Amino acid sequence: MSLRKVWASIVPLILVFSIGCGGDTEAPTESTSPEPVEESASTGSAGISGKVTVEGDVPEAEVIRMNADPVCLSETSGDQLTEYFLLGEEGALGNVFVYVKEGVNGTFDPPSSAVTMDQKGCRYNPHVFGIQVGQTLTIANSDPTLHNVHALPVSNEEFNMGQPVPMKFDRVFNTEEIMVPFKCDVHSWMNAYVGVLSHPFFAISGEGGSFSIDNLPAGDYVIEAWHEKLGTQTQNVTVGDGEKQEISFTFSTS
Repeated sequence: MSLRKVWASIVPLILVFSIGCGGDTEAPTESTSPEPVEESASTGSAGISGKVTVEGDVPEAEVIRMNADPVCLSETSGDQLTEYFLLGEEGALGNVFVYVKEGVNGTFDPPSSAVTMDQKGCRYNPHVFGIQVGQTLTIANSDPTLHNVHALPVSNEEFNMGQPVPMKFDRVFNTEEIMVPFKCDVHSWMNAYVGVLSHPFFAISGEGGSFSIDNLPAGDYVIEAWHEKLGTQTQNVTVGDGEKQEISFTFSTS
């Protein structure tokens, strides 16, 4: 047998063997799925508004003694009073943090704009406010004297920063917390509170006691009102698209 005939009989066998063993086929690649991305929830057209009042004998505001720091005296005029009870006409109660405690679904991106807490006249301004998780809190010192900001959270990280003049610094809260207290270790009368939420549905009652929470999606909600001396109250509320519900909270000092 000639050499050409021998190769002619061997080549078909090699081809069959290589095809049977997958010689010319590509190895299967591992299938990968992209990580799921949780989309930001959307707001709606519903709203909840109302009024906060207090009944009973409300303690009178106390005069703050700022004699320990002459700069504080020079930065203020007249008697400076405690802010525990911000009262309006007919028992209206201000500085109450009103927020959606239950019923909000989805995640809400924090605003790009910062919330500012200023130290002016040796007081924290505002006294009660809200912020979203991940939103920047800018803390400023507008007084020509040394302050410090001592935050005392339970769920978030505690911080205690001295603030010479002039100075600003930023902080971010990473988890929800109702409420985070602030104090100044230099001036014992200075205090403030912030409510930290994962959504934007909160409000602070004004001196007239009124509040408004807008842009809610339709749904069933638990609304809570918080006051630094009188505790909390809750109500259940159902709102539909475009619907505005009115509720009221009445605290008692007895």
